[in-house]
Amino acid sequence: MAREIDRRKFIQKTGLAALACAATHGRAFGIAGKAKPPNVLFLISDDHAAYVCGAYGNTKARTPNLDNLAGSGVRFTNAFVNCPMCTASRQSFLTGRLPHSIGVTQLPTALPAETTTLAELLKPHGYATAAIGKMHFNSDLRHGFDFRLDTGEHNAYQQIHPARPLPDDIEVLPPWRPFKDPAAIWLNGSYLPFGAYDEDMQGTWFARKAQEYLHQQGDQPFFLITSFYEPHSPFRFPIEYRGMYDPASFDVPEPGPEDDWQIPEIFRNLTRSEKQHIIASNYTSVAYMDKNVGLVLETLKETGLDRSTLVIYIGDHGYNLGHHGRFEKHCSYDQAVRAPLMIRLPGASESKVVTSLVEFIDIFPTMAEVCGAPVPGVVEGKSLLPLIEGTKSEIHDVVFSEYLDNEEAMVRTQQYKFVYVTGKRERQDGYKTGRPLPGRTRMLFDVVNDPNEHTNLANRPEYRETVDKFQREMLRRFEETSPARKGIPSGLSVEDQLDYYLQPRDAK
Repeated sequence: MAREIDRRKFIQKTGLAALACAATHGRAFGIAGKAKPPNVLFLISDDHAAYVCGAYGNTKARTPNLDNLAGSGVRFTNAFVNCPMCTASRQSFLTGRLPHSIGVTQLPTALPAETTTLAELLKPHGYATAAIGKMHFNSDLRHGFDFRLDTGEHNAYQQIHPARPLPDDIEVLPPWRPFKDPAAIWLNGSYLPFGAYDEDMQGTWFARKAQEYLHQQGDQPFFLITSFYEPHSPFRFPIEYRGMYDPASFDVPEPGPEDDWQIPEIFRNLTRSEKQHIIASNYTSVAYMDKNVGLVLETLKETGLDRSTLVIYIGDHGYNLGHHGRFEKHCSYDQAVRAPLMIRLPGASESKVVTSLVEFIDIFPTMAEVCGAPVPGVVEGKSLLPLIEGTKSEIHDVVFSEYLDNEEAMVRTQQYKFVYVTGKRERQDGYKTGRPLPGRTRMLFDVVNDPNEHTNLANRPEYRETVDKFQREMLRRFEETSPARKGIPSGLSVEDQLDYYLQPRDAK
């Protein structure tokens, strides 16, 4: 009963007294009784690292709309993706399950039809469902979304409404040819705009379509995903944004003393100036993405829907901008696996910062609880509401992330991060190091005293027990969630078992 009273007070504090009856059914917000369930607006960006955002302390980043969202909601400072790669991360947080659990660990893998998404969870409870922009389903399946718009629909629109011509004297980005062109070209190391005005850009079109969708809403609750391709390389931005930053004003992170063995070969010849221009391109693309987020949030407010809408913003994972010598994600360093997560509950206006460890699979049960939908038993995340409400200080002692394309996984506490790599698999993602395969590799970082993750403690005798503990913790996550556990041979050591589980076994 104490829990129900706490939630009832919380509802009233956040302006949701109209939904207070739902608390008697054991949910903070819900469709129980006569109350209309809240709407959901889920905003997603691509490759937006938490550290490139004003709300996360970066005074150089130009993200006023995200900063305002954080100022009226909850900002999570230790939110970790469950895979630092688009497909696996997205399908993981949309289903509340780890990538290996649903069989989606590779970039081209399609989400299995039988896996329940957030849209499929909410539709039976009366929700209209829509997804505008990048989803990475890798198939024609709609996965519960009634309304879908993506690149194909934008291309068709431009056939009828071609973009306005540009002046001949404006140099623009060439076609994106990753790994075929030198990295300095496909990472926009010349700091060039995309060949279009703002209103002709795909991201702006997605935002405008989201605005139209919001204006058309009536009494039916809705679940709308608006998912932008920015700031993913080549860090597109319209010509109006060119010259926003002086590339020479950016510092370039220096690799650590133990980083050389893992730096991808394609980045080794980048000059300092090219790196500065890449960083400037990324920051400018983030500013453009933030503008589009602002368009959608502005319409939400204009229509009065903000008072009845749960708003969530995330980057699908982070991104290294020169950290550890890398300009991509696909690894377990914090810049790649820590991502922005902001949540504003319906009617809320007070800001809050949560420093507790959370995982992106926690978004699914959180949204389910807010909307009053039952959480499927296969969901592996935990609701974030106790952290938001303040009834708990932690829901995870350890968080987990995996990148099976490199047979790599991470477990992390507030004090330490442990990374295990089999070192037996040739990289298929384009980021080969040009060095021999390293074999089993263990990395242990004291992220409190070594936040840049430059000093590997794993091979020091005094940390052997710590390493053993983290290996067992990593194994536990696989044992509890991996479908492959039914076929594992008996008698294997902990390391052999990890090697077994880290092999990609994607659903076909």
